[in-house]
Amino acid sequence: MAEAWVRWQGDRGDQRALADQPDWVDLQGIDGLWPRLARAHGSSPALDMAHGPAPEQLSFEQLDQRIAVVAAALARHGIGSSDVVALFAENGPRWLAVDQGLMRLGAAAAVRGSNAPIEELAFILQDCGAKALVLEDPSLLEPLRDGGALAGLQFVLLLHGQPRMGLTAVTQLSWESLMASAAAVPPRREPYEGPDSRIATILYTSGTTGRPKGVPLSQANLLHQVRTLGVAVSPRPGERVLSVLPIWHAYERSAGYLLLSRGCCQSYTNLRQFKADLQRVRPHYLISVPRLWEALHSGFLNALDGMPKAKRLLISSALALCERHARSWRAWRDLLDHPASAAERLMGLLMAALTAPVAWLAGRVLWPAVRLQLAGGRLGTAISGGGALPRHIDGFFEAIGIELLVGYGLTETSPVLSCRRRWANRRGSAGRPLPGTELRIVEPESRRTLAMGEQGLVLARGPQVMAGYFHRPEATAAALDGEGWFNTGDLGRLMADGSLFLTGRAKDTIVLSSGENIEPGPLEDELASSDLVEQVMLVGQDRRQLGALVVPRHEALACLAAEQGLVVPASWPDDSPAGADAALRKLLTSRLNRMLAARTGARADERLAGVALVAGFSIENGLLTQTLKQRRDRISSRDAASIDAIYTLG
Repeated sequence: MAEAWVRWQGDRGDQRALADQPDWVDLQGIDGLWPRLARAHGSSPALDMAHGPAPEQLSFEQLDQRIAVVAAALARHGIGSSDVVALFAENGPRWLAVDQGLMRLGAAAAVRGSNAPIEELAFILQDCGAKALVLEDPSLLEPLRDGGALAGLQFVLLLHGQPRMGLTAVTQLSWESLMASAAAVPPRREPYEGPDSRIATILYTSGTTGRPKGVPLSQANLLHQVRTLGVAVSPRPGERVLSVLPIWHAYERSAGYLLLSRGCCQSYTNLRQFKADLQRVRPHYLISVPRLWEALHSGFLNALDGMPKAKRLLISSALALCERHARSWRAWRDLLDHPASAAERLMGLLMAALTAPVAWLAGRVLWPAVRLQLAGGRLGTAISGGGALPRHIDGFFEAIGIELLVGYGLTETSPVLSCRRRWANRRGSAGRPLPGTELRIVEPESRRTLAMGEQGLVLARGPQVMAGYFHRPEATAAALDGEGWFNTGDLGRLMADGSLFLTGRAKDTIVLSSGENIEPGPLEDELASSDLVEQVMLVGQDRRQLGALVVPRHEALACLAAEQGLVVPASWPDDSPAGADAALRKLLTSRLNRMLAARTGARADERLAGVALVAGFSIENGLLTQTLKQRRDRISSRDAASIDAIYTLG
């Protein structure tokens, strides 16, 4: 049987898709894009920001000029090649101008959102050795000053707002004063001429331990994404893109660089303005995480519930039939989650033919209005990443005529390793590797390469993989072997056509459907300190919120229940624990959430949606290792029904 090892150089579809894109082979850095785009697209709109403290729109020519001015001003203030500048700010044209201005100088931005815990931001400032700091506004100045994090900085630049004089001895610059300071410098600085192995940016992974890891991505890493992501999308100049993800995130940045490189106009929005901007921008492309697609689907269902019964029945029936038509068509094209047999393919063709007339009619009469209401009417391609996409969400958007292309990767891989193609959109999969990328499935302990179809640990190698963590040799050695294989920490299997199916996580990190990474260990340690908790394991992979499987301390829980007039079940059989009533679970959830909120550096997404009371974890029942580590996969399997109950019962 063939080994589960794919060295993907692209199929005919990939070659056709990439043949249509501009030739960026001679680029040495992302910063070299903007002069070329200015010449190619001139006054066509590039960036649009309708909200916030400084609404503005920039053409490609104006964007290139803005980047040149920012680079010149930063150089005047002492920033040069190989310097690192910390950038803690939110989406907008000014962020991109600073990011690219630094790259044009050969410098790098160490990035994080401004709403991260102050302890985390202070750690990043120290860890990256920042020469200067760029902030969204003055609100972070005082907290960072009080922690001593501003000491040693050459200056602090505020993208919005005015300096607070007397607050700190470090020089503060407003955006206006930075732009004015470039007047004494020639307005154009050519893109930095240096090797594409130089660091372009340092992204810090989300952490709850107070010590996130810095991921340095090189120009070569980022350029690989721009040169190869065209296998997934083929945008045309002038098409609109709506950006709602954090601009500093690897996924948003690589996709944004690609779409701008094709002459698209990128509009920045936020969650508060998202629905309104969908109608204002009417995007052709939308890039987001599973949580957003779930929210749009929920909006459709809410609207459906408010319709008259006859209309609701008509649309529900049409949707079910269109989903059946799409599944049948995929069976005929052998795009199921397994190799389709000849009988499956023939049955798929028959059902696709039988349902085609109604699907065609619904596609002309019903779904255009739905697409208009959901996403402005022009959205034809949507890209989902940052977590697994629920299959019913996948099927819904396919049925109403919106192509959802799922990608997979990590910050350490710039981030995309694989993605679905329009001509090979295998539902349930993470797609095929990008050109130049290798994927391999191995047995976790021995690292023996498994056979096609077998589940194991996913390893990756390619031009988009980082060289190593920033100043963390021990973490680098744990993640990258001597042959350049990166341990993704995910479990999966490969099909013969290169399609990757993810089946779980070998490492403990929980990724919520919002794309946020949660390290469960420190949170579990906190919860285990409660006198109500004997053992605890957090869950929530690809869910909206965390949940907790709690092995309770029975006497303490019984006392708490008695105080509240509640009853604790008398017995908890190891093989089938009795469930406590909803009021008791709600009370316990509230108590545990109070503990999590009181933690130093607590984040909003570190909250429990609910708890389930379960039997204990032990070596004897196979749920603990000999060193008393939890076997998370086995616990999740045993308590699968309890996990589902957390999210269905609340």
